Amino acid sequence: MADALEIAVSGQVVRVSSPAKVYFPKRGFTKRDVVEYYLAVGDGILRALRDRPTTLQRFPEGVEGEAFFQKRVPTRGVPPWLKSARIAFPSGRPADEVCPADLAHVIWAAQMGTIVFHPWPVRAADTDRPDELRIDLDPQPGTDFADAALVAGTVHEVLDELGWTGWPKTSGGRGVHVYVRIEPRWSFVEVRRAAIALAREVERRQSLATTAWWKEQRGERVFLDFNQMARDRTIACAYSLRANQRATVSTPVTWAELSEVEPDDFDLRTVPERFTKIGDPHAGIDDAAVDLTPLLDWAERDERDHGLGDLPYPPEYPKMAGEPKRVQPSRDRDRKPD
Repeated sequence: MADALEIAVSGQVVRVSSPAKVYFPKRGFTKRDVVEYYLAVGDGILRALRDRPTTLQRFPEGVEGEAFFQKRVPTRGVPPWLKSARIAFPSGRPADEVCPADLAHVIWAAQMGTIVFHPWPVRAADTDRPDELRIDLDPQPGTDFADAALVAGTVHEVLDELGWTGWPKTSGGRGVHVYVRIEPRWSFVEVRRAAIALAREVERRQSLATTAWWKEQRGERVFLDFNQMARDRTIACAYSLRANQRATVSTPVTWAELSEVEPDDFDLRTVPERFTKIGDPHAGIDDAAVDLTPLLDWAERDERDHGLGDLPYPPEYPKMAGEPKRVQPSRDRDRKPD
């Protein structure tokens, strides 16, 4: 095999070095396989990434090697056509992140050892106001993908009652993600608040669901991770590979499929064939955006009528206004017994 490839894509030529380097040893998939995968699902992954500041999860020596998250555009080896967008971390510090404008950006990132793409839920035009509500269903020990799919069905029910379209996908692991396009009018704090309100409504209807932030309180349930809507928290995007030995893919599915599939159905080899055969189930995701006001009204109702306010942020975040104590319940000396 040649020492390097030159890939013509989106009007650019991307040089791919060491294409025979093995990235997924147990499957034998190489760097070239990764590049060809992203070319095959180009329309789909670009729909997920276009104009979004994106953190690159890089594995230059493959998934068994050292990994790191690239949150800033590299200082060297960057082509002049590469687009970036400035974001602000929770600390207030800024950074310029890669912001894919076309498929050449994706292939350049794959050449740099990127396996997983983690886009922000914002566009370059306004990096402080999300246009995507992300619902992350995370099975806890004792539960599995089938349980996450069951809880996702309740999410679907709630979204239907709101008149909203939800777009489900596998996480590439045991979980399920559901996306909703929203009007980019609200801050991260407000969108996270809306995510909590939605999660609490699902929790009321589905005993298998939980919004408990502390693991010791979750039990054998599916956690609705509202903190995925906090600033600088990201999820592997649609059509992103995952960094496991199975080379699974976070794959868009229809609601009808969700209860019938398994995460391992979708990998580097199977997804391109599926994409060619049925197209992208998320093809219409950008057709309409919803008004988030109903969920913000629910949040106000929960606080007013049920005394349910904010929930803890992740530990690395600065203390937020209205946030409860970040103390594990079993270690909270001031907590009253149940």
